[in-house]
Amino acid sequence: MSLFKSRNMIPVTEFRQFSEQQPAFRVLKPWWDVFTDYLSVAMLMIGVFGCTLQVMQDKIICLPKRVQPSQNQSSVSNVSQAVASTTPLPPPKPSPSNPVTVEMKGLKTDLDLQQYSFINQMCYERALHWYAKYFPYLVLIHTLVFMLCSNFWFKFPGSSSKIEHFISILGKCFDSPWTTRALSEVSGEDSEEKDNRKNNMSRSNTTQSGPEGSLVNSQSLKSIPEKFVVDKSTAGALDKKEGEQAKALFEKVKKFRLHVEEGDILYAMYVRQTVLKVIKFLIIIAYNSALVSKVQFTVDCNVDIQDMTGYKNFSCNHTMAHLFSKLSFCYLCFVSIYGLTCLYTLYWLFYRSLKEYSFEYVRQETGIDDIPDVKNDFAFMLHMIDQYDPLYSKRFAVFLSEVSENKLKQLNLNNEWTPDKLRQKLQTNAHNRLELPLIMLSGLPDTVFEITELQSLKLEIIKNVMIPATIAQLDNLQELSLHQCSVKIHSAALSFLKENLKVLSVKFDDMRELPPWMYGLRNLEELYLVGSLSHDISRNVTLESLRDLKSLKILSIKSNVSKIPQAVVDVSSHLQKMCIHNDGTKLVMLNNLKKMTNLTELELVHCDLERIPHAVFSLLSLQELDLKENNLKSIEEIVSFQHLRKLTVLKLWHNSITYIPEHIKKLTSLERLSFSHNKIEVLPSHLFLCNKIRYLDLSYNDIRFIPPEIGVLQSLQYFSITCNKVESLPDELYFCKKLKTLKIGKNSLSVLSPKIGNLLFLSYLDVKGNHFEILPPELGDCRALKRAGLVVEDALFETLPSDVREQMKTE
Repeated sequence: MSLFKSRNMIPVTEFRQFSEQQPAFRVLKPWWDVFTDYLSVAMLMIGVFGCTLQVMQDKIICLPKRVQPSQNQSSVSNVSQAVASTTPLPPPKPSPSNPVTVEMKGLKTDLDLQQYSFINQMCYERALHWYAKYFPYLVLIHTLVFMLCSNFWFKFPGSSSKIEHFISILGKCFDSPWTTRALSEVSGEDSEEKDNRKNNMSRSNTTQSGPEGSLVNSQSLKSIPEKFVVDKSTAGALDKKEGEQAKALFEKVKKFRLHVEEGDILYAMYVRQTVLKVIKFLIIIAYNSALVSKVQFTVDCNVDIQDMTGYKNFSCNHTMAHLFSKLSFCYLCFVSIYGLTCLYTLYWLFYRSLKEYSFEYVRQETGIDDIPDVKNDFAFMLHMIDQYDPLYSKRFAVFLSEVSENKLKQLNLNNEWTPDKLRQKLQTNAHNRLELPLIMLSGLPDTVFEITELQSLKLEIIKNVMIPATIAQLDNLQELSLHQCSVKIHSAALSFLKENLKVLSVKFDDMRELPPWMYGLRNLEELYLVGSLSHDISRNVTLESLRDLKSLKILSIKSNVSKIPQAVVDVSSHLQKMCIHNDGTKLVMLNNLKKMTNLTELELVHCDLERIPHAVFSLLSLQELDLKENNLKSIEEIVSFQHLRKLTVLKLWHNSITYIPEHIKKLTSLERLSFSHNKIEVLPSHLFLCNKIRYLDLSYNDIRFIPPEIGVLQSLQYFSITCNKVESLPDELYFCKKLKTLKIGKNSLSVLSPKIGNLLFLSYLDVKGNHFEILPPELGDCRALKRAGLVVEDALFETLPSDVREQMKTE
C-alpha cells in the first residue's frame, strides 16, 4: 500500500465506494452474493497489482538487431567481413601504457539513453499486443463493473429507498419487545399446555383444566390470537417507549406493504444485474481465453526509425510477460468460479416463484391465522431474508397481523401519548389558539384531558372516537376540529361543550360522519363544514336544527350545495360571515341573502354564477365580497354597489370578465380590488377615481395600456399587472409614492423609467419576462428594495452599477 502512495496511486481502500453498502444490508445478501464479493476483491487485487507493476517497472526493454547477410550459406569469412563492415570494432584492451582507459565489453551500438527510451516507447506502442499492454487495466475495469452490478440495486434510487425502509423496519421488528411477547404468548406454552390442547381438540370446548388450561382448552386455533389480551399486570411489562415504537411499527409496516406490493422493481433490478454479470462473464472468458497466448516474453519490433537511431529491427523483452501470463490464468479461474455462481443465482431466481411469499408455516407455528401472504417486491425481499435467517420473517410476520395490532393499541395507547409528549405537539393555529393536532391514532388518549391549557383539539382520521366526561377538565377548550372522524360523546361531555365550545370544524366523506350533537351547541360562534352534501340540503331535517345555534357568527360550507339551506337562513339575523365554496355546482335561489342583514363578509366561490346576485346589493353592512372562480362575464350591476357604503374589499378574480364598466368610479369606499385572471383588454380611466384603493390586482388579463390617471391613487401600496400585454408604463405611476409592491413581469415592456427611484418604500419589484436591455441605476434610490425582493433575470441584474448591486445584496 505504501508503494501505491509513493507513486501517487489510488489506494485499494478507495475502491470500497463501488461495493460498499450499509452494514444492515447484509441481511439481503445471500451466500452467493457474499462469495462473489470475496471473488471480486481477489480479482481487484490482481488488477491493482498488475497496474502497480506497470507503473513501477520498465514495461519493455529493446536492443537493435545486427544486419544479417542476404545469403544464409555464405562462408565464415564473408560473415566476418559483413560483421566488420556493419559493426564497429571491439574496443582495444587496456595496456600498461594506457591504464586509464577502461571500456565495457559487448557490441557497441552508438545509442545513448534517450534513444533507448525512444526505442522502448515506440516498440511498446507498435509491437506489443494490446492485450499484453492493457491486461491489468482490463482486469481492474471488469472487476469494478462486477462490483457495481452486484450492488447496483442497493444504490439505484428507485430500489435503494425501498431497501433502506425495509431494513429499517425489519430491524425494529426483530428487536421489538412486542414481537417477543406476541410469539411467547401464542407459541411459547409449555409442553403440558400443548398436550392438553391436542387432547382437547377432539373433545368438548367446555373442558376445564385449571386457570391457564381453561384458556387454552376452550380455544380453537383461530381464537388463539385472543391471548394477546393482557391484564394490567402484564401491561406494565412494556414500557411507554417500547409500546410507542411497536405502535409506530404497525403503521410503518402497513404503509410499506401497500407501497412495495405495487411493483416488482427490486426483483427486476436483481434479475437484470445477475443477467448482466453472466453475459459479462461469458465475454471475459471468450476473449481472455483467445488472447492469453498473446502475452509473450520476447517481441520482434520493426519500426522505421533508422534515420533517427540507425536501426530498424529490434528485439524486445516484455519484462512482465511471465507474471502477466500467470495472473491471467489465475484471473480466468476466478472469473469462471464467479460466472458459475451467477448461473446458480439465475437458476434460483427462475426456478422458484419469488414474487409470492406465504406465511403458512408461521401461521401454523404461532396460531396467528390472520397473517396475510405478500407478493411482488415485498415477497422477494422476504425470500432474500430467508437465505440469511428465516427467523427474521417469522418475527416480521407479527407486525402483519391485525389481531396483534388491535391488542397492542388497546394495551399501549395511553402509554404512548404521555402528557409531556402531547405538550410537545402543541402549536398555535390560525385562530391564535393553542392547538393539539392528533392524526391517525387508534383512539383518543385519556392523557389529552390532562393538558388543561389546551384551547383547540384537532382530531384527524381517527375512527370510533369516544369523548369522555373528563373533557370537562379542559377549562380553556374553545375549538374542536373533527376531520374524517366518527365521534360519540358522553352526556356530561356534551353539556360541557354546549357551554364552552366556540368553534367547530367538521370534515367528512359521508353525511353519517356529521355528529348529531353539534346542532345543540348553543354557544357555538363559528361552524366549518367540509364534505359532500346532497343538492337538496335545505330539506335535511338535521340541518334545520342550526336555528338553535343562537350565537353563530361565522358559517363556512365547502361542499356541493345548489341553494342556501333554510337552516342557514334561520341564523341569518346574527350571522356576520358566510362562505360557500362549491365544487362547480350551480348556486341558485339566492334571495335568502337579503335576510342576512348583519353580514359583513360573503364568499361565493366556484358556484357557477353568471351575474352578480342582486340579493348582494341589499347587504348594507357588507364589507368584503369574494366571487372567485365563477362564470362572470359582465358586471354592469356593479353600479348597485354604490349603496354599500361599507364595502372595502371586492374580489372578482378567476372569472371571464371582458371589461370594467365606468360605474366602478362610484365605489369610492373600495380599498382592495382584484380583477386578476379575467379577459379584460381596456382599463377605464374612471377606475382610478376610487382614490382609496391600496391594493389593485390586474394580473393575467389582456391589458395593453395603463391610463395616466393611475397617479391619482396616492394610497396605492400594491399594484400587479403581471402577464398582460402592456408595452409602456405611464410616468404618473411613479407618483404613487406609497407603493411597496410592483409586479409588471411577463409583459412587453422595453424601458423602465428612471423615475422608479421616486418609490422610496418599494420593497418588492417583479420585472422578469419583459424586453428590458438595461435597468435604470435609479433603482438604487429604492432603499427598501433588496435582491431577494427583485425578481429579474440574472443577466439584466448585472446591468446595474456595482454599487447598486452591492447595496441590494446587503441585508
